Amino acid sequence: MDFNMKKLASDAGIFFTRAVQFTEEKFGQAEKTELDAHFENLLARADSTKNWTEKILRQTEVLLQPNPSARVEEFLYEKLDRKVPSRVTNGELLAQYMAEAASELGPTTPYGKTLIKVAEAEKRLGAAERDFIHTASINFLTPLRNFLEGDWKTISKERRLLQNRRLDLDACKARLKKAKAAEAKATTVPDFQETRPRNYILSASASALWNDEVDKAEQELRVAQTEFDRQAEVTRLLLEGISSTHVNHLRCLHEFVESQTTYYAQCYRHMLDLQKQLGRFPGTFVGTTEPASPPLSSTSPTTTAATMPAGPSGAGLAPPGEAALRLEEVAPPASGTRKARVLYDYEAADSSELALLADELITVYSLPGMDPDWLIGERGNKKGKVPVTYLELLS
Repeated sequence: MDFNMKKLASDAGIFFTRAVQFTEEKFGQAEKTELDAHFENLLARADSTKNWTEKILRQTEVLLQPNPSARVEEFLYEKLDRKVPSRVTNGELLAQYMAEAASELGPTTPYGKTLIKVAEAEKRLGAAERDFIHTASINFLTPLRNFLEGDWKTISKERRLLQNRRLDLDACKARLKKAKAAEAKATTVPDFQETRPRNYILSASASALWNDEVDKAEQELRVAQTEFDRQAEVTRLLLEGISSTHVNHLRCLHEFVESQTTYYAQCYRHMLDLQKQLGRFPGTFVGTTEPASPPLSSTSPTTTAATMPAGPSGAGLAPPGEAALRLEEVAPPASGTRKARVLYDYEAADSSELALLADELITVYSLPGMDPDWLIGERGNKKGKVPVTYLELLS
């Protein structure tokens, strides 16, 4: 392999000169060319953008994939330019376990039926999560990562080059200053043996040499100043491009919010459907017309409507005629009542339901038009709705 020794020596000399200049600046022994205030503000703004982009990127990755081992695995696949294998979401894995449990424990039992229903809902939640992760990765994470790995690397490279140009410029200024001081000394201070003609000649030669050194230093300074100004302009243009980066990240942030809103709306709809299937949707059977907490007289209808959670209009609401039905006014049918043993403890969700204790016996019956997943249960003088899946009907 052929080496260009002159270039190698020149590069080593430049590196040494920069190192000396940098060290002297740190110890306050050399002057440093300061950048203007606008340029310093651009540098600070760029550094802040880079730091916060890194933090937002890392935390978003944690949000989308809480498992650190999975994140490391995905990072390695990306660095190796290999396709990341498809990963089952937690919801889909839970759905798989529930479906297998229902198959083994009995899909026709109340517990098995409920497991199957919940498994289907969890599978839909997992699919929605998968879509959200995919959309957020493309629309939000990828632009942030592209900025850090593309634009910011270019900015960092140009900033390092500007720093080198600045060190070269200050080294040329120091060299010129020393050359001028030596020239002035050689001109004004006579040789200690000024009576000898030979020393006059030596003094004149030294003055001429320092004069040439000053001219050479001035020429190097002009070249260094030109290169520094050119590099400062290139770096300034790149730093001013951070404003465009902010605009791009703002658009990506809006898209991330939209995808997250869609994801949570899908989850809400899936859970409402599951509640309705399990017979736990509020309002399917209203036992009382008294509200749990009556609204204050000062609350306007507009304010009340604004605080209500959004949901499908009319989904699972009881018909107007049923809303006025009170459990205490419902008489058990003359025939059709049965005894039932409670399988598990059950905590009533509202006043229309009856709390249950495992292994107790209660009387149950159904009413025309009632949800088949629910029955009316009586224990002494207490009455309320009870879920069928918690009961074992006795003959």
